[in-house]
Amino acid sequence: MVIPYGRQDISAQDIQAVVDTLTSDWITQGPAISRFEDAIASRCGGKHAIAVSNATAALHLSCLALGVGPGDIVWTSPNTFVASTNCALYCGATVDFVDIDPRTYNLCAEKLQAKLQSAQAQGRLPKVVIAVHFAGQSCDMRAIKDLADQYDFRIIEDASHAVGGKYLDEPIGNCRYSDVVIFSFHPVKIITTAEGGMVLTRDDALAKSVRQLRTHGITSDPADMVFREPGEIWNYQQTELGFNYRMTDIQAALGASQAQRLEEFVARRHAIARRYDELLEKLPVITPWQHPDSYSGFHLYVIRLDLTKIERTHKQVYEAMRAVGVLVNIHYIPVYRQPYYEKMGFKKGYCPEAEQYYAETLSLPLFPTLTAEEQDFVVDKLGDILAIPSVASQASSDV
Repeated sequence: MVIPYGRQDISAQDIQAVVDTLTSDWITQGPAISRFEDAIASRCGGKHAIAVSNATAALHLSCLALGVGPGDIVWTSPNTFVASTNCALYCGATVDFVDIDPRTYNLCAEKLQAKLQSAQAQGRLPKVVIAVHFAGQSCDMRAIKDLADQYDFRIIEDASHAVGGKYLDEPIGNCRYSDVVIFSFHPVKIITTAEGGMVLTRDDALAKSVRQLRTHGITSDPADMVFREPGEIWNYQQTELGFNYRMTDIQAALGASQAQRLEEFVARRHAIARRYDELLEKLPVITPWQHPDSYSGFHLYVIRLDLTKIERTHKQVYEAMRAVGVLVNIHYIPVYRQPYYEKMGFKKGYCPEAEQYYAETLSLPLFPTLTAEEQDFVVDKLGDILAIPSVASQASSDV
């Protein structure tokens, strides 16, 4: 038995939606794009939703639309995938990191406040803060927004893990506490378009900028064109340097079909997470803590090993689990520990909480089609490796 940490769930309806698009007149830049955008905007209570080729493109376009460039500073969490920081480097900006909350593993609002106070004294405040909703649980966005109002920075919510989640009983993606929200539709995420991302915003100007930048900086709106000589035919003009960051209709058709099951997928993930909580209760691990203000998308189920009670190292547990077919993962190595970022001068010890978390973390398999039998197998193997008796039989199998 081999169990990955994540896996897409493609239904017959999803396949038919793709086939219908393939046999239609449009397979790219057609009506499926707007249908998918409308479906996500409607579920999130957002005003604008712009589909793009992937979440990295969404982050890059969001930074560009917010005017990030050389001389600017962008802050984010070290506990994230490198795309959350690379996007600022693409714009010529510099990056810095705010340590994480020890319970949610998200960017810590208290540490952010302390860092802002110090940066203000040095004249080095960030232009943008990218708040990453790790594992699907929202950051404390109300506190971050209050700090943005005080210190005059813009906010991007990197909600790659969090479509279908909620914060303060409202859908993540409504941009109530941010300028921009981005989603990812990679196969291991909540819903998938194979590859794909989305930018959501309430700001008309930002939405217009993102739409134009995703298509080479080209406009077809006569109001935005420059006409120099009468009689010339201009059905489009490039007015700025953009990118080919478009999503195809094939991907969008899959996404729109998947979106119909978004609530089902998230509910299923919560059921599996609750069962993990029960199964793991007697093992020397810390299970994910959920903030009462947040309803997680539960992209990941992350545990921390209590290494004081285990006669194996973190690496030994990781390798032993993968050797028996349970493909646990690590989310994440602190970004600044990556060799590319160490060349910028970042060193071990920069964010102690993120490093302590990294030294103990494992992501267990979590996806909608995970069966009770597979979940029992995961926990049995973990118990064996940690030299703890099996506890799978003590938990109910109705998930």
